Amino acid sequence: MSDNEKTRVNASPAVDVEVGTAEDVDAIMKKYDRESNVRVWEGTPKFAIRILLAVFALFMVWMNMFATWDERFRRPLFVGMVIILVFLLYPIKKGSTRKNSVPWYDIVLAAVGAGSFFYYCLNLEKIVDLGTRIKQIHIVLGIIGILVLAECCRRVVGIPILVVASCFVLYAFLGAGKSLRAVIYNLFYTTTGVIGTPIGVCSTYIVLFVIFGAFLEATGIANFFIDCANALAGAATGGPAKVAVISSALCGMVSGSSVGNTVTTGSVTIPLMKKTGYPGEFAGAVEAAASTGGQIMPPIMGAAAFLMAEMTGNPYSYILVRAILPAALYFTGIFLMVHFKAKKMGLRGLPKEELPKSRDILPKIYLIIPLVVLVYMIINGKTMATAAVYATFYTITVCMINREPSKGKKAVMALSLLPLLVLTFAEQNFAGIKPLGLKFSTFMMLVYGLFALLNVAVSPENRSKLVTFVDALENGGRNCLSVATACGIAGIIAGVVTMTGLGQVLISLIVGLAQGRLIIALILTMLCCIVLGMGVPTTANYVIMATTCAPILINGMGMNVIAAHMFVFYFGIVADITPPVALAAYAGSAIAKAPPMKTAFNATRLAIAAFIIPYIFAFNNAMLFIDTQWYEVVQVVVSSFIGMLLIASGLMGYMFRDLKWPARLIGIVGGLCLIYPGLITDLIGIGVLVALVLLQMMGKKSPAKLA
Repeated sequence: MSDNEKTRVNASPAVDVEVGTAEDVDAIMKKYDRESNVRVWEGTPKFAIRILLAVFALFMVWMNMFATWDERFRRPLFVGMVIILVFLLYPIKKGSTRKNSVPWYDIVLAAVGAGSFFYYCLNLEKIVDLGTRIKQIHIVLGIIGILVLAECCRRVVGIPILVVASCFVLYAFLGAGKSLRAVIYNLFYTTTGVIGTPIGVCSTYIVLFVIFGAFLEATGIANFFIDCANALAGAATGGPAKVAVISSALCGMVSGSSVGNTVTTGSVTIPLMKKTGYPGEFAGAVEAAASTGGQIMPPIMGAAAFLMAEMTGNPYSYILVRAILPAALYFTGIFLMVHFKAKKMGLRGLPKEELPKSRDILPKIYLIIPLVVLVYMIINGKTMATAAVYATFYTITVCMINREPSKGKKAVMALSLLPLLVLTFAEQNFAGIKPLGLKFSTFMMLVYGLFALLNVAVSPENRSKLVTFVDALENGGRNCLSVATACGIAGIIAGVVTMTGLGQVLISLIVGLAQGRLIIALILTMLCCIVLGMGVPTTANYVIMATTCAPILINGMGMNVIAAHMFVFYFGIVADITPPVALAAYAGSAIAKAPPMKTAFNATRLAIAAFIIPYIFAFNNAMLFIDTQWYEVVQVVVSSFIGMLLIASGLMGYMFRDLKWPARLIGIVGGLCLIYPGLITDLIGIGVLVALVLLQMMGKKSPAKLA
């Protein structure tokens, strides 16, 4: 180790290690994040709200597993319930501190708004028979329902998405010349508007996976992932930052929330990063960038991936395979950058005696059983809704496992697992059997429920876990509200596009601006995604861009369907860490006690792969394993990872030793050449790599010749 490096190591303990409290995080989230501004409930009313949210979550499970209702009945019923819950939880403006209070006007709005959707449910046959000849009362109810849903979205999500939706609705009236009757009919009474595909997917796949994620969090799987990451990388150079990257990738794919994941894992990893010597703005940025990337991490990929499967007409497993290499490159880029940053600063890892031991982690390996089952069921053709529900029941069973149970308890646990195992691996063998006149799956679920109750009865520990299960149901129900309201408004945008033929207008406009050049169309699409994503949840952002911009790239520019949808998906996600509104970065800055904007800019730099990779697979689909041979896949994988090494080295200014700016820029260009699939570009990139390595090796002998 050089004298310079020794000096850095010795100086690192002097770094500021102050971190924010939960109150600091809450304050900054209430300032920037609509979802964090909720009513204050205490005592009995708080208990009642908790039970109401839990019952809502249970009803969603029952509705998707057993109800056989018409979609035109199920979807408005779901929206009506969401409206009631939103008005119970979210006040009219930020900063409300009144306790146990709902103003009279909120009660009225909840009643008339939800009532409009419930009226649709109760009078479905009459309304369907009327078709476009809906009456005046139907028009009034449709207007009320849409406006109240918009107010719900304003409270939970924010104004930007409403501005976009308003512009589209104005186009329907002024640009396309549609009548009020036609607009209300299409947006409220058909499955191409508010209760269109986004709400349909939200009320089935998304809501069930949100509940599944809430139960996974309740089992302590986040802590398990952090322990695993610590055991793998905690002692390495800059260990805590590498732990943050690994654990956030694993936790983020489950939670599907950039901000939520930043707060959950960041409360553990950010203090450790600062203690190691990383600057606060860098520590917060690492956690934010890694947490945001969790939504592109297979096998779950947050909620928007289910919408992508629905909107592209491809199986979910097909989407997962195409997402593997881009996600791996994204996290490799962040991992390498924190490594080079640690090397440059002379930072060490955590002492081995402070890290979890394998003997402590291995007994908890059962915590990943629900994830394994989920992936297995999806790959083997089960519907995503069924896979999510079964995986949730596995999670409940796993949570009740006692590491040293008595023989009697072991028998009960084995019995409670048996119905799930049969449903998972052999249901098709018993499909024709109807015990007690019930569907076989329904009967086995009842058997599972009985044994689960018995499991609770024989174990005091499991009786105490009932509160944990209620918490999980409550959180699952609560977390659905923002996605549901945003999906409803996104449905309005999609409905206007369908009703007016606006898609063709946009295609003609963008193709004309781009003049046949794909790069210009991609840049315009990227800007739209990022700007819209600054105030819109990932799921709604994806719906809007998949409805408006993806068809432009596909039909106007000839881009592959999956590549186009992945492109808008990626840039919708990175909006969470892109200034000026970067909620995940702001959450990380609150924990790190660092300037929010500096943290956001650092996060953007760390997530550079997410800004590069979509352009690469847009021009060459080999990165998505589309229309390519196995040897081409190998070439793309190897060259891409070497390319990320060069880009990370150039951005951090370090390889084996410090890099000066000319060498850094050359390294970045060489890395881009390697990531872009193609023999010529690969040879250029390898040439750059060899040249930089030689210059670095020469620099070791003569400090005056440092690259």
